Amino acid sequence: MNGHLFPIWPPEFNQFILFGLILIAGLIGGQLAHRTGYLPRITGYIIAGFLLGPSVTNLIDGTLLANARVFVDIALGLILFQLGMLLDVRAVGKDRTLLATSALESALSFILIFGSLALMGIKPIYAALAAAAGISVSPAVVLLVVRELDAKGPITDRAINLVALNNVISFFAFTLILPTLHAEQNAGLVTIILQPMYALFGSILVAYGLAHATVRIAKLVGKSHAVQFALLIGMIMAAIGTAKLFAVSQLLTLLSLGIMIKTIDREESLLSIEFGHGGGIFFIILFAVSGANLHLNELAVAFAAAMLFVFARFVAKTGAIYVVSRYWAGYDTKQSVMLSLTMLPMAGLAIGIVNQITEMYPEFGAEFGTIVLAAVAILETLGPIATEFALKRTGEVPTDAKVEH
Repeated sequence: MNGHLFPIWPPEFNQFILFGLILIAGLIGGQLAHRTGYLPRITGYIIAGFLLGPSVTNLIDGTLLANARVFVDIALGLILFQLGMLLDVRAVGKDRTLLATSALESALSFILIFGSLALMGIKPIYAALAAAAGISVSPAVVLLVVRELDAKGPITDRAINLVALNNVISFFAFTLILPTLHAEQNAGLVTIILQPMYALFGSILVAYGLAHATVRIAKLVGKSHAVQFALLIGMIMAAIGTAKLFAVSQLLTLLSLGIMIKTIDREESLLSIEFGHGGGIFFIILFAVSGANLHLNELAVAFAAAMLFVFARFVAKTGAIYVVSRYWAGYDTKQSVMLSLTMLPMAGLAIGIVNQITEMYPEFGAEFGTIVLAAVAILETLGPIATEFALKRTGEVPTDAKVEH
C-alpha cells in the first residue's frame, strides 16, 4: 500500500506550509509597518521574511528558501510581463528625449555606482554586477503606486516607459558582464563566450514563439476577461517553465514576452488584464523571501557599501533625468524633479539578477547578493514613499487618492 497512514516524525515543512507561512507573516509585517504611518508595507514584508529566516528564528532555513524559489520566479514573471505589456515600442522609438534620458541616466548610474564601490575596495566584478543591477528600477513599486493613485498623464506615462527601458538596459549590461564573471569563476572557454549569447538570443526566441501563440489563442477564445486572465497566467507559467527547460533567462523571457505581445497584437485581441489580488499575493512572497535571504552579519558589513550604492544611484538618476527633462524635453523644474524621484525604487530585476548569479555560482552569489539586497531593503523603504510624493506633486493624481502602502 502506497502513502503514509500516520505522520512522518519528525515533521517536515512542505511547500504548502511554506507558502502559507511566508504569506501570513508577510501580511502581518506589512500591516504593522503600515500602522506606523510612515513605513510602507513592502518594508514590513522584508522584515517579516528576515525574522523568519536563518539570521533570526531560522524557521525558514536554507533548504526551505531554495524551495521558495518557485514563488519568487512566478512573482518576478508577473511583474516583468506586466511591465513589458505597458511598453509601447513604436511610441518609445519616436521619442528621442525619452531614449536620451534613459541612456544617460543608465550610463551615469553604472559609472557612479561602479566607481563608488571600487573606491571602497570592493572587487571590480562585484562592483560591476552591482552597478548593472543598479540601473534597474522596481516595476512592481511604480506600477502599484500608479495603479492605486489612479495616476494618469505625461509624467506618469514617461515614468512607466523609463522603468521599462531601464530594466532592459540593466539586463543587457548584466549580460555583457557575464563573460567576465564566468572567467572569474574559472569556467571553460565555451561557457565564457557562448553562454551569454545563448541566454540572450534564446530568451528572445522563446518569447517570440509564446507571444505569437498567445495572440492566436486570444483570437480563438474571444474577449472574455476570465478566459484571457487564465490564458495569460498559463502563458506566464509556460514561459517560466520553458526558460528553465532551455536554460535561458527567465527575466528577459518574461519582459520580452510582454513587449512582443503588445507589439504584434495590432488587432487588440487581448484585453487589458489586471492581475489584482492574485498578483499581490506573489508580490508579498517576493519581498518576504528576499528578506529571509538577508544575513545579519553580512548586512552589517555591507551596510556602508549599500548606503554608498544608494547615494550614487540617486545622484546619477536624479541628475541625468533632471538635465534632459528640463533642458531638452521641455518639462519645467517641478516636473523634472518629480519624474526623477519616481526612479528611486529598486527591487524586481535586481533581485532576479542576484538569484540568477546564485544559481550559477552559489558562493559568489551569496557574497554579491548581500550588497544588492541591502540596497534593495533601503530603496524599497524610501522608494514607494518617494514615488507617491512625486506623482501627487505632478497634478496627475485625484486629490483624494491615497496609497495603502
